[in-house]
Amino acid sequence: MPLPKPSPRRADHARTVTSQGYMRDDGLWDIDARMTDVKTDNMDHPERGLIPAGVAYHDISIRITVDETLLIKDVHVSMDSTPFFMCPNIAPAFDKLKDTRIGGGWFSEVRKRVGGMLGCTHVNELLPVVATTAFQCLWPKRMEHEGESSVQNILNTCHTWAAKSDVIKNYAPSYYQPEDIITKQES
Repeated sequence: MPLPKPSPRRADHARTVTSQGYMRDDGLWDIDARMTDVKTDNMDHPERGLIPAGVAYHDISIRITVDETLLIKDVHVSMDSTPFFMCPNIAPAFDKLKDTRIGGGWFSEVRKRVGGMLGCTHVNELLPVVATTAFQCLWPKRMEHEGESSVQNILNTCHTWAAKSDVIKNYAPSYYQPEDIITKQES
């Protein structure tokens, strides 16, 4: 169902986020994500000067390389367009994500290593995109190797993957908990 018809309006800013997963010949996976911000009007910036309409204000990319267990083996950050000249200096800080594993508690670890002044807001905004893209790439392989147990990491993360849902009942019945069992456990 589409969004309702908007009130009269004019475009001002466009943020585009893309991500792509790649299976490498060496058995690892590259997950690339990119964010661009573009204004529809010229912008006079104190450091960059005139930024013409349609020219990227932000153009920031990240590539993480993971193994089949979602362990991060390598990280590369590129900041091709930023509002301030010092922004790209923080790119090497994201190497601190090497040897962390995407999964439960990962975002907490990300905040400790590259959160706030230790990192870049815009690169950090790409990390959930990278994580879900990595998960989507590896999901079929994990189902193949782990069967029903691959559901453990996503159980109760949304209404579809709730222990009481028909999806769990049909695809991972050993994790299914009818509504009455869940209600008794919560009491």
